[in-house]
Amino acid sequence: MTTVLVTGPIGGGKSTVCKYLLSKGYPVYDCDSRCKRLYEEVPGLKSRIETELGIAFGNLALIFDDEALRQKLEAMVYPLLLEDIKAWQEAARSDVAFIESAIAMDKACFDGVYQKVLLVTAPKRLRYSRNRFARKRDSLQSFDLARVDAVIKNNASVEQLYRQVDNFLETKI
Repeated sequence: MTTVLVTGPIGGGKSTVCKYLLSKGYPVYDCDSRCKRLYEEVPGLKSRIETELGIAFGNLALIFDDEALRQKLEAMVYPLLLEDIKAWQEAARSDVAFIESAIAMDKACFDGVYQKVLLVTAPKRLRYSRNRFARKRDSLQSFDLARVDAVIKNNASVEQLYRQVDNFLETKI
């Protein structure tokens, strides 16, 4: 199976692309949603996070302002997420599957779970209007273009976005 990482800055259109891929029958693993489920499903994870980070679970957004807290959380959660991704891949019944993540390219622990990278992006002004956290979290994301197999620019209509996705599927997979 070929696994494609769908990545890009917050507000760039990753989720829209992935919803389209799902509608076409492709399996898609949404790292953000699965991570939130792991918080609920893994016994003791929330309390461990609170203890090790020294903050209430409801204040978890503080990690975006504190690199040390963010690194502690990642050290606890990413191994669980990686294990979940691998289990999902084993269960997927498809020649091609997709993983949606804004940060997987920056985290070496995720290397090897995907073979191709699709970067979905948009101009800053559009991204900032689409997501209120985009401006603040831009500095937490980077995208090494040398590792990217294709770029989709989400700066026009949704129909044009879908055409770019279809072109990617026809020419890059």
